[in-house]
Amino acid sequence: MSGLDVIIVGGGIAGASLGAEIADRRRTLIIEAEDQCGYHSTGRSAAFYLESYGGRDVAKLTLASSKFLDSPPSDFCDHGFLRVRGDLHLTRDELPEIPPEVETRIVERAELERMLPGIRPGWNRALFEPGCADIDVGALHAAYLRQFRQLGGTVRTGARLARAERRDDRWAITTQDGSRLTASILVNAAGAWADDVARAAGARPLGIAPKRRTVVQLRLGRTGLKKLPLVDGADGSFYFKGEGDSTVWLSPHDEIETDPCDAAPEEIDIATAIDRFEKVVDWPIEAVERSWAGLRSFAPDRLPVYGFDADVPGFFWCAGQGGFGIQTSPAAAKMAASVLLGEQPDPMVQHIDPAVFSPNRFTQSR
Repeated sequence: MSGLDVIIVGGGIAGASLGAEIADRRRTLIIEAEDQCGYHSTGRSAAFYLESYGGRDVAKLTLASSKFLDSPPSDFCDHGFLRVRGDLHLTRDELPEIPPEVETRIVERAELERMLPGIRPGWNRALFEPGCADIDVGALHAAYLRQFRQLGGTVRTGARLARAERRDDRWAITTQDGSRLTASILVNAAGAWADDVARAAGARPLGIAPKRRTVVQLRLGRTGLKKLPLVDGADGSFYFKGEGDSTVWLSPHDEIETDPCDAAPEEIDIATAIDRFEKVVDWPIEAVERSWAGLRSFAPDRLPVYGFDADVPGFFWCAGQGGFGIQTSPAAAKMAASVLLGEQPDPMVQHIDPAVFSPNRFTQSR
């Protein structure tokens, strides 16, 4: 396929959302290595919208995305993607630091016992974040891909990038099945494989590191759990939320270094999650119904990376979204699109400086 303006490597939330922003102005193709888009990270997320997650710079993208996620434009989707539940940041002593833009209030022990029946002694207080919400990740991702296609974009699955060479101001790309493609701009939205894609294109890897995250679904001898707040340790050692009336999704909030792979949970991480859960509440566990693991990828400074590579013309980074890529996707995609296209930023992100997320920050530090 020739005559393309942009090829995006990776069909997860990062690639799909950016593609949906540019497909009406640039002839764009998404190539996805797997047989379905979003297989490794987006499709395995227990995602929630949490404004405090990721620090102040990420919070700006999250807050800017709120209105879109709650009430998207009618031509994008006819329903919102959020279901508010709130979040209790539990602590035995000091309260966590939260970006000042995020609404919170302190909850003392007596109120904690009402909000979280069965909480064990020692958890003395919490910071409650009322804006925390579940995100319908599957619906959001599907809506981005649908819009991308409606605007003229094309998705090709089972098309793993093998080689990419810059020739005469264009990229000559070969996939592992032997297909040959050309485009002016190559976007690296490959998640855990972002550094591998950079190497294939002759760009310097940035140190995008994949981390394994484990989630366990427990059936409990207790009902009325579905509408409880998200509960997390202020020290970052666990989180859980009600999934059904008597089930929860639980994670030890692990970030286990790994090579890019089809991640699978390990018994030690499942056991760690359960041990930490049992130290928080006295809810009897009846069964581990299922468990899974996904990959989340971070740049060295844990901020996402959006922008053109400093040394390789036409190579655009859209990577390192960590665990906040879904909740920031509306604003991040609009910001990245303005940089990629050289256009004025959308009003949603006019107040956000894209230079904070540029890959050039790593070049300047060398």
